[in-house]
Amino acid sequence: MTRDAFEEAVSEALDMVPPELTDQMDNVVVLVEEEPTAEQLAGEEELLGIYEGTPLTDRDDWWAAGSLPDRITIFRGPTLRMCESEEEVVDEVAITVVHEIAHHFGISDERLHDLGWA
Repeated sequence: MTRDAFEEAVSEALDMVPPELTDQMDNVVVLVEEEPTAEQLAGEEELLGIYEGTPLTDRDDWWAAGSLPDRITIFRGPTLRMCESEEEVVDEVAITVVHEIAHHFGISDERLHDLGWA
């Protein structure tokens, strides 16, 4: 899958998130990168996406003063290696986007696992 097609899959996954949720997202950007850095991996074998920032549930008055945007990064290389077809890539991207947005809302990996999104 080309980079453009992968970025389109990420865009389409974002479009599937209900407006009631996207309207609540605050100061966050969604990016596509080829591979995670060693720091982002932090002991993980593979990483399809990562949320880096301060979840909405942990923000206070000090947070808003000049804070850089939170980052949701979706990684193309690991996703393509994991999936066997373009359809699988599109499905996995959608799951990963929802998973990382959930972290922006303060939802833990454990809870996402319980909900079937991990």
